[in-house]
Amino acid sequence: MKKLLTMVAAGAMAASPALADLVFPDLSYRTGPYAAGGIPFSDGYQDYMTLLNQRDGGIGGVMTRVIECETAYNTERGVECYESTKGEGALVYQPLSTGITYQLIPRATADGIPLHTMGYGRTSAANGDVFSHVFNYPANYWDAASVIVNQLLEENGGSLEGKTIALLYHNSAYGREPIRTLETLAEMHGFELTQLAVDHPGQEQGNQWLQIRRERPDYVVMWGWGVMNQVAVQEAINIRFPMENFIGNWWAGADHDVTSAGEAAAGYRSLNMNRLGDMPIFAEIQQYVHDAGMAAGDGSNLGNVLYTRGMYAAMLAAEAARTAQELSGVAQIDASMMRDGMEALVMTNARMEELGMPGVGPEFAVTCEDHGGTGMAIMQQWNGTEWVALTDFIAPDDSVTQPLVMEDSAQFAAENNIASQCGDS
Repeated sequence: MKKLLTMVAAGAMAASPALADLVFPDLSYRTGPYAAGGIPFSDGYQDYMTLLNQRDGGIGGVMTRVIECETAYNTERGVECYESTKGEGALVYQPLSTGITYQLIPRATADGIPLHTMGYGRTSAANGDVFSHVFNYPANYWDAASVIVNQLLEENGGSLEGKTIALLYHNSAYGREPIRTLETLAEMHGFELTQLAVDHPGQEQGNQWLQIRRERPDYVVMWGWGVMNQVAVQEAINIRFPMENFIGNWWAGADHDVTSAGEAAAGYRSLNMNRLGDMPIFAEIQQYVHDAGMAAGDGSNLGNVLYTRGMYAAMLAAEAARTAQELSGVAQIDASMMRDGMEALVMTNARMEELGMPGVGPEFAVTCEDHGGTGMAIMQQWNGTEWVALTDFIAPDDSVTQPLVMEDSAQFAAENNIASQCGDS
């Protein structure tokens, strides 16, 4: 049997498994067709944990330890990684895969270990009254769909009546997540929605782009990942589709999605759940981690879109751990305490600035009922050489997304005989 597990000490002084430490598994994928996205995210996640060890002596005086386990974005391997690492004292899992997330929700809940599916996974897990151990703050897929439509409404004088939007999506649980929301929004705002599925891994898109070329929709919205994004951008260029009318979600707006096309991709837009740009935290990671020869990768991803997102995810995990320590009065927290810390997490602009990453994400506060955050996202655009933010954080239409979250989560609760987790509050 292949050895799936790789132990990665987050810092030279990290404690051995036999000693007290705070364990953060990293279900990574550095191989396969989705590695271009998995590598920078894991680099950012691990480097931030290493920084905490090297600069601060860990979190609350307890060293962190990252356990990296290669999934290759394969659901079965992801479940194997979970089962092989949960006994190490895992505090929280970041599956970085909607397929893996769906499989882990019942397992992790039964084991009492929280999941943080930041901007992916099961959208209705935002309802903490049903999903006690799943958190998807600061935003989810239905938020993303609504934010895109809100931005298009803004650009079209408040009306999309008679417009046509084609959804180009990865034919998986991930890619199908926004369909229901977009169908609701299409009915509400009077635009026509066309759905174009792209099979894994996404290299074959000729038929879909022939249809786009023939029907010439006003906008193409992409729910892609990995090689699919690069191929789609090139196909759009090939048929001379207006790039400013081609919009990806926040998993279709990374550096590697557009750099190969360069200037030809200028105008392409995407969402981003985290702000870009130079931040003080990057200099500290360079000093304490990269210059010390302790980088998780080769150092080339520092500051790019997905590295920043992985770092942001690690920061949220670390802040939840600090909150858990404060709530419990115990430095060596367990998964149950970590869950409580995640549910009490409050992120403010002042705290993000104090951490050296001002405005990296929106302000939000988690509650028992709300595990999803504000749902806000930035619209960014590729100018041919770099991503440039076009907007500040845009809010979704909660009047659309919240009823869908409540309906779907209520159905899940009924099917699985789940009682209210938040009592009468």
